[in-house]
Amino acid sequence: MPRALSFPTATGSTLTRRDLLRGTGGMGLLAGSAGIAPAHAQVPVATVPASASLGGSPIDLVIEKVALQIDGRVGSAVAMNRMVPGPLIRLREGDDAVLRVTNRLSEISSIHWHGLILPPGMDGVPGVSFAGIRPGETFIYRFPVRQSGTYWCHSHSGGQELLGLYAPLIIDPIRPEPFRYDRDHVVMLSDWSFEQPEQILARLKKQAGYYNYQKRTVGEFFRDAGRDGVGTALAERMEWGQMLMDPTDFADVTGASFTFLMNGLAPAANWTGLFRPGEAVRLRFIDAGAMTIFDVRIPDLKMTVVQVDGQNVRPVEVEELRIGPGQTYDVIVRPGNRAYTVFAETSDRSGHARGTLAPQPGMSAAVPPRRPRPLRTMADMGMEMAGMAMGGAAKEAGTMSGAPPAAGAGGHGRMAMPAAGGSAMPGMGAGAVPGPGLPGSPAVAHGADTHGIGNSVVAMTARSRLDEPGNGLGNDGWRVLTYADLRSVVPQADRREPGRAVELHLTGNMERYSWSFDGKKYSEAPAAIRFHYGERLRLVLVNDTMMEHPIHLHGMWMELENGGGPSQPRLHTVLVKPGERLTVAITADAPGRWAMHCHLLLHMEMGMFRVVEVA
Repeated sequence: MPRALSFPTATGSTLTRRDLLRGTGGMGLLAGSAGIAPAHAQVPVATVPASASLGGSPIDLVIEKVALQIDGRVGSAVAMNRMVPGPLIRLREGDDAVLRVTNRLSEISSIHWHGLILPPGMDGVPGVSFAGIRPGETFIYRFPVRQSGTYWCHSHSGGQELLGLYAPLIIDPIRPEPFRYDRDHVVMLSDWSFEQPEQILARLKKQAGYYNYQKRTVGEFFRDAGRDGVGTALAERMEWGQMLMDPTDFADVTGASFTFLMNGLAPAANWTGLFRPGEAVRLRFIDAGAMTIFDVRIPDLKMTVVQVDGQNVRPVEVEELRIGPGQTYDVIVRPGNRAYTVFAETSDRSGHARGTLAPQPGMSAAVPPRRPRPLRTMADMGMEMAGMAMGGAAKEAGTMSGAPPAAGAGGHGRMAMPAAGGSAMPGMGAGAVPGPGLPGSPAVAHGADTHGIGNSVVAMTARSRLDEPGNGLGNDGWRVLTYADLRSVVPQADRREPGRAVELHLTGNMERYSWSFDGKKYSEAPAAIRFHYGERLRLVLVNDTMMEHPIHLHGMWMELENGGGPSQPRLHTVLVKPGERLTVAITADAPGRWAMHCHLLLHMEMGMFRVVEVA
C-alpha cells in the first residue's frame, strides 16, 4: 500500500505567510505585497497543508486580486486564497463536498470542478446552468463525491483562468489503487503573461500570427531548395501561401508573451520535489495552461503512466507524453540517488516549464537543449502533396486538380479553396457532413453550412491518428505515449453499442481569429445539441483546422474508441490532432445542460463552445 498522505483535520484553512515560512524556509515567496506562493509549489504533497473536506465539512475559498511576482516582474493576478495556483483541495470519495466560494472581485466569477461528475447546478459555468458568483457574494457548492483521482478546478468566467484562478484537486479513493507508490507530488503546468487577456486577444484579432516569432526564413527556403530542388521547395511554399496558412502555427500565444510555470514557479525558480532514493514517486501532471500544450519528459528516467484524467489505466512505460490544457496524467517514477530535471517543453518549442526531482534541497540537473521547432505537413492536414497545384478550372470548382470529390464524401474528398478575395485556413468553416454512421441510424449534423466565419479549407481525408504521438514527437529515439496505448483497468459498465452518432467539425478562421463547431460560433449556433437521457451514442469529432484542440465535455465521461473494447479508456478531455477523425462513446446519464468546448481558453471565448442538453 502507498504511504497515506496527510492533511489537516481543520477545514477551510488558509495558509498565512508565517505558515509558509515555517514549512518551506521562505523559498520562492513572492516579494513585498505580492502575496504567497502556493504550498504545493514548495514541499511534497504528503506534508502540505491543504483545504480538505472530511465528511462534508466545508472548505472556504476566496477569489481576489493579488500582486504576483514572476522572474522579478510584478503583475496583477486573480488568485484563490491568495495563491497562484490556488491551494491543494483534497476530497474523499463517498463524502459530500461543501465548498464555500467568496468573490471579492468587482466582476462575476465562478469555479468549475474540472472532470467531476456532479449536478449541473454545481458545475460552475455561468450562463449554462448557473448564474455565476456576483461581486461580494458567497456561493456554496454542494455535491456528492462519486469518483477518485487527480483533477483540478478553475474559473469559467472571462480571462480569469489566464490570470491565475486555478488549483489542483485530489480525490482519495475508497478502495486501494491498483499501483503502489511511496511519495506524491502535484506538478501543475501553466502559462503566465504580463499582458491582459483582452490585450492578447486584440492583437490576435488584428494579426493572427502576432506571437509567432518562429516563421520560416529565406535561409530555410534555400536549405530546402538545396535538399529537394528549387521547384519542389517553391511549389511547397506556394501551396501554403495559396491557403494563407503557415506550417509553423502550433500555438496562438507563444513564449514571446508567456512565461511557463511549474507549480507557479518560472524555470529559473526551479520547483523541487524531494524523494528518498529507492522510493516510487507519483507525479500528478495537470495542464492548467490557458493556451499551452506541453511535451513532458524526465531525461534518464522512465515514466509509468497509471492514470489519465483521474481514471486508472493499465501501466504504460514511456519516456515522453503530450498533455493538453484540461488534461491530467499520473505517472510513477523510481529515481536514483541524484537530481533529475522535470521538463515540460511547449509543443511549438518556444519555451518550457522546468523543475527538479532531488533527494535533497538545492540540487539541480541539466536542462535539455531546445529542440527544433516542428513544421506541419500537407499530410498532417489530410492533404496529399501530389496534385496540389491548382489549375484554373479546378480552382473555380473549388476542388483539387485530378482529385474530384469522392461519391458521398460530403466534402471530405475535396479541398475547398477560398473564393476570390476571400481568406482561408485549413478547415475554417467546414460544415458538418454525414459520417460513417451506424446501421439504420445516420449521423446527426449540426449547423451544416459555412455561414458566419467565412470560407473554408476542408481536409481531403480526415483519419484516425490515435497511434501517432503528435507533430514534433516520435523522432528522438524514445517511446512517446499515444492514445492507442491506453486501456482502462476496470471494464466499462455500459457495453451497449452506440445507437446513433453525432458528428461535430472543429472549425475556425485564423485570419479573423474566430473559432467554432460546424462553422458556427457559439453566438451563431442553433439550439443546444440534444442527447437523449439514458442513450448510448457516438460523438464523432473531425478536426478541420491545423491546430490541436483539447475538447472537454462537462458532466459525462467520453470513452475513447481506440480498439480497447470494454477496456477503452474513460476521459473528460480529448486532444484532437489536425486532420484527425476521433470517436468517443458516451452514456448520456446526466440530465441537464452541460458545456462542451475547446479548452484553449481563447478558442472557447471566440466561439468554440456549445451546450449539450440531456433530456
